[in-house]
Amino acid sequence: MYIMEQFFIDNSDIILRLVVAVVLGMFIGAERFLVHKEAGMKTHALVSLGSALFIVISELMVAKYANVGGFDPMRMASQIVVGIGFLGAGSIILQGTHLKGLTTAGGLWVTAGIGMACGFGLYGLSVISTILVLFILIVVYVLEKPLQKMSENKDRLEKD
Repeated sequence: MYIMEQFFIDNSDIILRLVVAVVLGMFIGAERFLVHKEAGMKTHALVSLGSALFIVISELMVAKYANVGGFDPMRMASQIVVGIGFLGAGSIILQGTHLKGLTTAGGLWVTAGIGMACGFGLYGLSVISTILVLFILIVVYVLEKPLQKMSENKDRLEKD
């Protein structure tokens, strides 16, 4: 029992980083789930956790290989951005003349950034970013509805 307690004490900072990343990713994913999108709570939580994990690994490798010349831990962070681009591209679908999934792709991309911030221990930045993402996904969606109706009415009038 003492060994487990000591493990959690020794790794409390890393555990906190990973847990915060999961929780914030789940908040964003919950909104996506509620509007019936494919990438929901699990996907966003995993993207955020994975990003945080890679950043923690980068930091640990810096400490371990501090004396090795040419070692750049930010390479791993930059590869997260590239990898998430592929995941986001897979969520975009062309249906007729309309693209679907762009918001989900953008949400996954920013969730990766939030996970990266958690990985670096930048909790304030992570929480503020999550609040802004939810503002965009919820409040801006509500503001877009009247504009969308106006646009649809204009399109109908032009066809007639």
